Amino acid sequence: MLNLKNKFLLALLLLASNLIAQPKITQWASATSGGYTYKYVVNDPTKARFYTLKNGLTVILSASNKTPRIQCFIATKAGSKTDPATHTGLAHYLEHMLFKGTDKYGSLNWAKEKPELDKIDALYETYNHSTDTLKRKAIYRQIDSVSGVAAKYAIANEYDKMLSAMGAQGTNAFTSFEQTVYTDDVPANAADKYLTVQAERFRNPIFRIFHTELEAVYEEKNIGIDSDSRKVFEKLFASLFKNNNYGRQTTIGTVEHLKNPSLVAIRQYYNTYYVPNNMGIIMAGDFDADAMIKKVDAAFSFMQSKPIPAYTFDAEQPIDKPIIKEVIGPDAENVTIGFRLPGNKDKDVLLADLVGQILTNGKAGLMDLNLVKKQKLLRASASAYTLIDYGVLYMQGNATQGQSLEDVKTLMLGEIENLKKGNFDNNLITSIVNNQKKNKIIALESYNSRAENLMDAFTSEIDWKNQVAYTDQLSKITKKDIVAFANKYFADNYVAIYKRMGEDKNVVKVVKPSITAVETNRDAQSDFVKAVNQMPATSVKPVFLDYDKDFVKSNIGPAQLLYIQNKENQIFRLQYRFDIGSRNNKKLDLAAQYLQFLSTDKMTAEAITKVFYKIACSFNVSASREFTTIKIEGLQENFTEAVALLETLLKNCKANESALAALKARIAKARTDAKANKGAIMQGKL
Repeated sequence: MLNLKNKFLLALLLLASNLIAQPKITQWASATSGGYTYKYVVNDPTKARFYTLKNGLTVILSASNKTPRIQCFIATKAGSKTDPATHTGLAHYLEHMLFKGTDKYGSLNWAKEKPELDKIDALYETYNHSTDTLKRKAIYRQIDSVSGVAAKYAIANEYDKMLSAMGAQGTNAFTSFEQTVYTDDVPANAADKYLTVQAERFRNPIFRIFHTELEAVYEEKNIGIDSDSRKVFEKLFASLFKNNNYGRQTTIGTVEHLKNPSLVAIRQYYNTYYVPNNMGIIMAGDFDADAMIKKVDAAFSFMQSKPIPAYTFDAEQPIDKPIIKEVIGPDAENVTIGFRLPGNKDKDVLLADLVGQILTNGKAGLMDLNLVKKQKLLRASASAYTLIDYGVLYMQGNATQGQSLEDVKTLMLGEIENLKKGNFDNNLITSIVNNQKKNKIIALESYNSRAENLMDAFTSEIDWKNQVAYTDQLSKITKKDIVAFANKYFADNYVAIYKRMGEDKNVVKVVKPSITAVETNRDAQSDFVKAVNQMPATSVKPVFLDYDKDFVKSNIGPAQLLYIQNKENQIFRLQYRFDIGSRNNKKLDLAAQYLQFLSTDKMTAEAITKVFYKIACSFNVSASREFTTIKIEGLQENFTEAVALLETLLKNCKANESALAALKARIAKARTDAKANKGAIMQGKL
């Protein structure tokens, strides 16, 4: 029998083994603080609190006092997927109109403005239901005329002015398949002003200055029609999804529907989906959560819960042979391949995400090493694009000089075959987990990233518990699981889009109607705006960096070392800076790019990349006119190994003429492609 001392030692050993073996618990729990009950995920590094107010409004708060600012999202779980079939693009239209004010701001005299806006609503309904060309022109002339009268009472851009006055940044909004999101980054001391404005914004939005806003939407549509990448994306989704609105409708809508807007339909959409039980307020930054939830509740308690219509669709039929489509346009040629995958509630969704990273992770994926590193393709990428109902394995490749698009497709599909056969490094999953661990840590450094991740999970209806446990769940996946997944979903059941160069003669753009410029009292100010601007704000005391005290200074031989310990997380960052740049040697920039393709006497370029990726570290070399900088970052636990590997590469890299020739060809092809790209031309990136 064990004596008392031995029993105690055995108990300690068992406890220690349990502590080592057991992963971190990630489960939902609840707590009450400041009079409000909230849910949270145990061991969540964001320490996010999930509240549900009495009216059903979701409020997600992640407090951090690192920076005296707050990233704010107001999100609605509705987008182009829930647009009426007769009014596609409506959710996007509505997004634009939520910046136009209410009956309290945006207007000089609401009592006089309202009758004119009612006339415009009625005229648009008549216009929407009319097919006679002459009658439509006459109706639009009336709309234009009455809009001029209504505009005399409007004050333009009051929302933007209020947010700018309180120090907001990044004021914007976006619409996609399943979300419409309004975003602002505000100073922490402006939280009261911000909530006052947002509560008013959603209380009674007024769709004023509508027909001039149509010009902006028309222009956005025409730019999209001219965008080769958007045409490829839309054709891919239309081919993959015949029954779901992912493929049947586009976010910006059809030309026909954009030409026939209905303010009544937009208002109905707002009343249907912009309800508290379908919306979320997500905030991350410098605030006290107990105080903030009280303020949010007080501001938005006026909203009333309503039933939300469920989106229904027929299941997609299997694809039994490759579907090949073409898009023609001025941009450089490329190939896009899509395989249909299950939606984000499916048990295989984690595998889909991992498969995308095994194919390309920017460093050591199959396509990274076999196609890009070996310079068989100019560029190649793959990722899982997962939505609620379905997902897509989205692959894209760009040809090198003299390469056909058929060759590009064959090379990319060859890596799918490698995946199906298990022809990838057994340690790759571990490497991906390490890098995801690093990425999660880095994301926590930014209050913006915290808020964005929480917002995406909310609108995508993803359980945050699974997001917290993401790297632990990834680490449990085996190579056998990946091979089984690949063989289950990837066969001759793909859609391939060849993006060829040429003139698309089938483009039909939105013809803008004749719109008379209106005066909108830009310099006027409503009483509501005056009241918001006069609201008190606590002062923020700046914290300045003391160069002499906050850095440890030393020398390593002739080099000066500046050092500060990272006490926040497990990430290290190191920079080597040399006082020599492209002004001293024009070949430095080329040399910086060349380095990634070089081997040493003991390691190939591919092996070096694999090791860096395995230890979740990365480096970058860049040459400006005055300086050359080498940056390296990663997990602190691998600092010594990473720095030693980098310095070994720098000291022992061997010239490779074939790699240099391929790099020159890549650069020449990239420049040729840039000359065909409208965005690059506009930015002078030639």
